[in-house]
Amino acid sequence: MSNNYWDEDEDDQDTDTDTQMDGSDLLKKLRKAKRNDEKRIKELTEQLEGLSKVQRERTVKEVLEKKGVNLKAARLVLKDLEEVNEETVNNWLDDNADLFGLTVTQEENKVSETDKAALRQQDAITQNAMTPDRAEDLNLRIDNADSMDALLDVLRSQS
Repeated sequence: MSNNYWDEDEDDQDTDTDTQMDGSDLLKKLRKAKRNDEKRIKELTEQLEGLSKVQRERTVKEVLEKKGVNLKAARLVLKDLEEVNEETVNNWLDDNADLFGLTVTQEENKVSETDKAALRQQDAITQNAMTPDRAEDLNLRIDNADSMDALLDVLRSQS
């Protein structure tokens, strides 16, 4: 049996000193990597901003074409709106319709007279209808009637 006594700390010292870099070389490499990363981030940010701008312009132009408004109005829309989507552009056009000679059509809730008559009939029928709650209440009142007069009062109140 062999007895080996050594410190585990000495195991860390087995690496080659030739392949180790001194602190200044590591620092230079880290700075270079950081500059490369910052440059890449800047490029990607510029690309994203460019694509966002193109998307905003495209959305505005599509809405303007649908509404039949001159495409030169896109500059005004883009200056006024921070968030551009179809709904915000439509709202902007509705608010500024007088600038472009547009007429804003208000959608009214048009109910024909026959529909109104049918609704009145439904209301009349359902107003006095026997719902489950009303039936349950009536049964409870009939069951709790302690005399013939009380029972007749319950029945009269339902007519």
